[in-house]
Amino acid sequence: MSILEVRDLTVTFPGGIEAVRGVSYEVERGEVLGIVGESGSGKSVTSLAVMGLLPQNAVVSGSVKLHGRELLGMKEDELVKVRGKAISMIFQDPLSAFTPVYTIGDQIAEAVRVHQKMAKDKAAKRAVELLDLVGIPNPNLRAKAFPHEFSGGMRQRAMIAMAIANDPDLLICDEPTTALDVTIQAQVLEVLKTAQRETGAGIVMITHDLGVIAGMADRVLVMYAGRPVEQGPVDDIYYRPRMPYTMGLLASIPRVDGEEGPLVPIEGNPPSPASLPPGCPFAPRCPMKVDMCDDEEPPLTPFGGGRHVACIRAHEIEHKGLTGADVFPVPVIPPSDVVRVPRTERATVLELDGMKKHYPLMKGAIFKRRVGTVFAVDGISFDIAEGETLALVGESGCGKTTTLQQIMQLEPPQDGRVVVLGKDSAKLDKTARKALRGDLQIVFQDPMAALDPRMPVGDIIAEPLRAHGRKDVAAKVAELLRLVGLAPEHAERYPQQFSGGQRQRIGIARALALEPKLLVLDEPVSALDVSIQAGVINLLEELKNRLGLSYLFVAHDLAVVRHLADRVAVMYLGRIAEIGAVANVYDRPAHPYTQALLSAIPLPDPEMERTRKRILLEGDLPSPADPPSGCRFRTRCPKFARLSEAERRRCVDEEPSVARLANVVDHGAACHYAEEIEVITASDNQEEE
Repeated sequence: MSILEVRDLTVTFPGGIEAVRGVSYEVERGEVLGIVGESGSGKSVTSLAVMGLLPQNAVVSGSVKLHGRELLGMKEDELVKVRGKAISMIFQDPLSAFTPVYTIGDQIAEAVRVHQKMAKDKAAKRAVELLDLVGIPNPNLRAKAFPHEFSGGMRQRAMIAMAIANDPDLLICDEPTTALDVTIQAQVLEVLKTAQRETGAGIVMITHDLGVIAGMADRVLVMYAGRPVEQGPVDDIYYRPRMPYTMGLLASIPRVDGEEGPLVPIEGNPPSPASLPPGCPFAPRCPMKVDMCDDEEPPLTPFGGGRHVACIRAHEIEHKGLTGADVFPVPVIPPSDVVRVPRTERATVLELDGMKKHYPLMKGAIFKRRVGTVFAVDGISFDIAEGETLALVGESGCGKTTTLQQIMQLEPPQDGRVVVLGKDSAKLDKTARKALRGDLQIVFQDPMAALDPRMPVGDIIAEPLRAHGRKDVAAKVAELLRLVGLAPEHAERYPQQFSGGQRQRIGIARALALEPKLLVLDEPVSALDVSIQAGVINLLEELKNRLGLSYLFVAHDLAVVRHLADRVAVMYLGRIAEIGAVANVYDRPAHPYTQALLSAIPLPDPEMERTRKRILLEGDLPSPADPPSGCRFRTRCPKFARLSEAERRRCVDEEPSVARLANVVDHGAACHYAEEIEVITASDNQEEE
């Protein structure tokens, strides 16, 4: 018997806006159902409706049964007894889900006492046991800490501990790993698997990350415009999709295992729930659209083998064996003329040599005193050649953003050198610095925050042109809009009238206004859906080849890095751990940290996810105010535990520098015992903690 049965669930908000339109699914005991789709498809609203957590102005109809008991229409005091006991939810943002004025232990203990008759001291002891179960170090001490004293990964693990406190039958996970680094994500997913084993619960996993679903889910529900468009076993959905939307989603994913060629974006944007098109809501974006698609919305019909598809051409797709690349046009990106010249013969556009940036650690509200130093960036060196993309990757707090700030400020560093287009930043006067800024531009992570909402797009793009005294501004703005795939008439609109992907294109147009030679990309696609992200990645690649640009690309998505970058530098705690050509670093990583990073990346391939082994790192990133002696990674290093006493002593006492690996032209690692191994596709010769 199913734990949860959802039948024809509909959610309507004021104004007649149907955010969820007839969603039906079941979850068995011990089963994981993955719900995927773009932003606005209704995934989270569906889960909140199941939990009874929607605002009072939402009208919910249909049926939600837990163990055969109807939840819709249930009184609030009865729902409180069910929530947290029989059904629990893990929220996307654990910081806002915890109460900031109570300790973590008290909040978990409260969740226990609400549903179980238990003494206060026993509930506190149970909270410590739960924190230990989800992998929180020193649980006795950590239970007395407040939410803001936990890192993001630890907060998410504490949220899981609270969710499983009463052995629920069903866990609803709403984007549980979205804001986490890939290494912490791997830990959290492992904790979720542990929680499921301990409780035997069914799981509803809501996420936009198709790699996570490939490794976790048994069945998949694909949503579009508030309703399911395809449903079935995970292998069928990934290997044999029959709905063009599902095919487009899977074809647009950059893969870390090295598939070459442009990504396949889904053109256009999802429709607004307030103004759905006639017929199939996906028809305006679908390359397989025919006239019949506009007549009526296709129902979700059985397709055999537990599959359901909402597409009138599904049988044709199956009969012809079509793939996403067959259905969606694959963009053609002309190759660059610059890269035909050997790297050693190209000009260097950026060079960092031993750059450092330290911050004073202060204490006191009125009389401040220095109590330490934050070693944000502690001596890094790399260079970027003309027409090249160097990616800077690493966990949050490793120093990536500080490095960008130091480069963009064009100020003298505390130590070392920053040379931009042959000019040392320490020797620039005010006039030379302003002139150089035209050749060095940045694209920010959040396009909405980077664009002034009070200015039309045309004025935003024209601003740098006017600041540098350029002529013929209107014609240049129109040219830039066309360059990034927008229409010149869009210049009169405001940023809030564009989608996320379009806003990022506007940010790129503004960055290109002064015809720079070096573009700094600070997480330029992290806020975008995968289908929109693919188009922006292709645009960046095309612009680089056409204009001869060089990129410094900061990202946490290592699959995007594999697709876009030529070389990659892996940072850890203010230092570079490994650097080299992308193929060298990804196919045969030599530093244990890089190996753990790459092994943690989920692949959108269920079979590979089932056979892969992961190198799980213990604990969180140490504080940059108190880095470990010697090798900074040794406190989390899986290899360190297997070394002899003498070898460990070297790691403790001597800080390794980046050394070129034998017989490899462009590959170096800062490890005393560097050893190249395969971690992405091979399941042998891998370490598992």
